[in-house]
Amino acid sequence: MSKLDEKIEKYTEACKKLDLDVSAELVEKVTRGLGPSIYNADAESVSCSDPDELARVRENFLKKKLGLGEDDATLDAAIKEVCEAMGSSNRNKYRALFYALLAKKFEKESVYA
Repeated sequence: MSKLDEKIEKYTEACKKLDLDVSAELVEKVTRGLGPSIYNADAESVSCSDPDELARVRENFLKKKLGLGEDDATLDAAIKEVCEAMGSSNRNKYRALFYALLAKKFEKESVYA
């Protein structure tokens, strides 16, 4: 099994444990889309307590990658909702799951088609 396949399996299992409503197929596509950054421990997870990181998620993922033009307050509310869905005590908010949930929330799964 390749390292990428191991990561996909790890994220799919975490999705099941957290009872997140996102398909394994979307998790796989988002993971593949993240590229080599998933192998860097610092880049693998999203820190919901770091406002700078959340701003980067808003700008680089929601606006640039997904092409969302909503106001920052709407995007920030969605990010907060995903943080809560993944659990405030959960230290492993994997970026692939985080992005998959955001893509699903805004019905932008087609970006990963």
